[in-house]
Amino acid sequence: MSIFRTKNLDTMVADARAPGGLKKVLGPMDLILMGIGAIVGTGIFVLTGTGAVTAGPALTLSFIIAAVACGFAALCYAEFASSVPVAGSIYTYSYLTLGELVAWMIGWDLLLEYGLATSTVAVGWSGYFQSLLAGVGVVLPEALRAAPGAQPGVDTVFNLPAFLIMIVLTFMLSLGVRESARVNNVMVLIKTGVVLLFIVVGVNYVKPENWQPFMPFGAGSVMSAAALVFFAFIGFDAVTSAAEEVKNPSKDLPIGIIGSLAVCTVLYVAVSAIMTGIVPFMNFKGVDHPVSLALQYAGQDWVAAFVDVAAILGMSTVMLVMAYGQTRILYAMSRDGLLPAKLSTVHPKYGTPYFATWLVGIVFGLIAAVVPLGVLAELVNIGTLAAFSLVSVAVIILRKTRPDLPRAFRCPGVPVVPALAIIFCLALMSFLSATTWIAFGIWLLLGLVIYFVYARHHSKLNGKKA
Repeated sequence: MSIFRTKNLDTMVADARAPGGLKKVLGPMDLILMGIGAIVGTGIFVLTGTGAVTAGPALTLSFIIAAVACGFAALCYAEFASSVPVAGSIYTYSYLTLGELVAWMIGWDLLLEYGLATSTVAVGWSGYFQSLLAGVGVVLPEALRAAPGAQPGVDTVFNLPAFLIMIVLTFMLSLGVRESARVNNVMVLIKTGVVLLFIVVGVNYVKPENWQPFMPFGAGSVMSAAALVFFAFIGFDAVTSAAEEVKNPSKDLPIGIIGSLAVCTVLYVAVSAIMTGIVPFMNFKGVDHPVSLALQYAGQDWVAAFVDVAAILGMSTVMLVMAYGQTRILYAMSRDGLLPAKLSTVHPKYGTPYFATWLVGIVFGLIAAVVPLGVLAELVNIGTLAAFSLVSVAVIILRKTRPDLPRAFRCPGVPVVPALAIIFCLALMSFLSATTWIAFGIWLLLGLVIYFVYARHHSKLNGKKA
């Protein structure tokens, strides 16, 4: 019962292909749009304002630094995804290369990352949605507008819109991945079209003098902003959790991972450059709708209305894809015996892990409804950076232990590129607060307790050869 026992790749693939499993229905365009759906949301519509106040016009550099860190990690993910077409993302890759305890801990980490990212975005979605309702004269009762203590001096009790949107999206996910992908694709195309509309309209109102000084607070502020806006890139790794539902995973998964990240990086850099070119960067302080503000400065209120709608759609797709990714990680961990078997039960009609899907939707919907946004957001980035670092370590190890493994996509420059991914991720983690590190440590300690009390003894590797 070694805590570092690993799974056999052939066994993993056989389990994934067993009758009664997940349906293979996704193609490369579905995966690219899934990645864009997970990435383009809160980051571009909300965090760009906070990032601009932190770094000034050099926010564009912050996005590039965060994208480079993600890019190195994405190449590592792409190699794994092309050679290990099994649900579970980095959890599965770690089980294959680093052993059960490491796999459990990173799976436990991913449950935090995906779950709290979903809840965080649900709270942001609620704010935009209530603003839209207020525009047509509909105002919710005070008690149902936000979590307790979220608005000082206001007796809020429950964020009803945040909870309801989680339930609606959970219902969609429970009906099947093909149906969810179709809805996601439509919403992604709409919101991407609106972002392109902002770029086309906004570029005509840029004043180059607003870019001076370009780096008003020094290089440290650029790195701090990069650690903040890293949240804007979270999600492309969720594409790998779809491995068992992809028609041609060895070819299509690398396209989905790298393609979605490339598209989003170009959009982020263009939007942040135009925003800070239209509006003096300090005017974004305290603003939670920076893209709309830039258009209002330009006198283009008609486009600003489209942006608000796109923000709502954008956040919806982020929640949809992140909740999807979390259910597939739960599914993989349950199938391995590390979590109760009920979580890997597939619905005979819909072909989805039905119980796990509804569990995720209800639990994190309730968290979104009763926990303030600031508390939720603290842990998401550090969990993701830890996962990205680990997948980079794992790809180096797999090259040494399984050089014979067929790889439809090979990460270039191993071990240099994975090492650069680790360095960038650790550098960004160093700019996160002590509170975040402490809370993350507490979560990992809780995971260790659960592993030694339950998961280790129920693992399906018990009694089997690694």
